[in-house]
Amino acid sequence: MAGLSLDHPWAFSCGIIGNLISFLVYLAPLPTFYRVYKKKSTEGFQSVPYVVALFSAMLWIYYAFIKTGAYLLITINSVGCVIETVYIIMFLAYAPRSARVYTAKILLLLNVGLFGLILLTTLFLSQGDARVKILGWVCVGFSVSVFVAPLSIIRLVIRTRSVEFMPFFLSFFLTLSAIAWFSYGLFTRDKYVALPNVLGFAFGVIQMVIYYLYKDAKKVVQEPQGAEDVIQDLESTKAVNESDVKVIEGGKEIEIINIV
Repeated sequence: MAGLSLDHPWAFSCGIIGNLISFLVYLAPLPTFYRVYKKKSTEGFQSVPYVVALFSAMLWIYYAFIKTGAYLLITINSVGCVIETVYIIMFLAYAPRSARVYTAKILLLLNVGLFGLILLTTLFLSQGDARVKILGWVCVGFSVSVFVAPLSIIRLVIRTRSVEFMPFFLSFFLTLSAIAWFSYGLFTRDKYVALPNVLGFAFGVIQMVIYYLYKDAKKVVQEPQGAEDVIQDLESTKAVNESDVKVIEGGKEIEIINIV
């Protein structure tokens, strides 16, 4: 796999672009955590997306070290590990006790238990190319399962005819990220990086198409209302949306956890 040399200029360029876009995607939850910090409460937001994002970054770093020379994978996923760890620490600082306990269990199960099992299995039960292949397919399998997550958001948009929980620019940058990393995998002949991003690109395009189909749906069906009706609708909508955000916010950010 291409490193930071100019032996593979196209791979290097795609990797740099992928790093830049992925960095922006990692920063997407910042408004959420600024809100958590200001209110000193997680307000029901879920920690699972950030725990899974950390696990994904850990997997790709391990794969990059085993593969050797994949410095561009190491850089972005190392940054991802730091950012996701900060998110998780902030969550633990402001979450209620039950949420902290649940988060700790998920961390132990996934980031310690499962990652430790993968680490020990690949280190002691395989070697050379076989180790790279096993770990590569593990990364592909996990990435595919992550890319399928936006289906719940797409279903919500179709059901509610509202794109509130599927921001266009997030879908757009995720699609660009998939293109960059697919190209990187293609030029470096690394199918384990390229394959899952085919699915990532497909889901990104689907999300953008769905967005344009439904972005004006609410406006079309609404009728003129009196001032009192508008105020009542705003209050009821706010109440519904606040409860939905607590459930959907996690789902929305599951989209951004799989950077490579």
